Amino acid sequence: MASPLSVSAPGAAAPEAPAAPQVAPLPRSAAGTSLDAGWQTIVWDDPVNLMTYVTWVFQKLFGYSRERAEELMLDVHEQGRAVVSHGVRERMEYDASRLHSYGLWATVDRP
Repeated sequence: MASPLSVSAPGAAAPEAPAAPQVAPLPRSAAGTSLDAGWQTIVWDDPVNLMTYVTWVFQKLFGYSRERAEELMLDVHEQGRAVVSHGVRERMEYDASRLHSYGLWATVDRP
């Protein structure tokens, strides 16, 4: 029995490489972005977390400047919610999961 790594006998035809799978590109919207990129992560107000802590989490997870993180935190506090990231669904679910690990209430939705 030949192993998959054995060398072919002289004069034998080399095995053909498998054909690359055919993948259709994602449809594009009129703006030229992927339709799948239309998701957002929303952070909701809660009675537990301090405003300074929420600001710190936004800076740590998303790399926002202190000013931007404070703006988002104030949106959460005053309006009850803030959109903290946009992108493809899988990434937004990842962002929400990370926010949950810091004790923040976050959901993923389409705008």
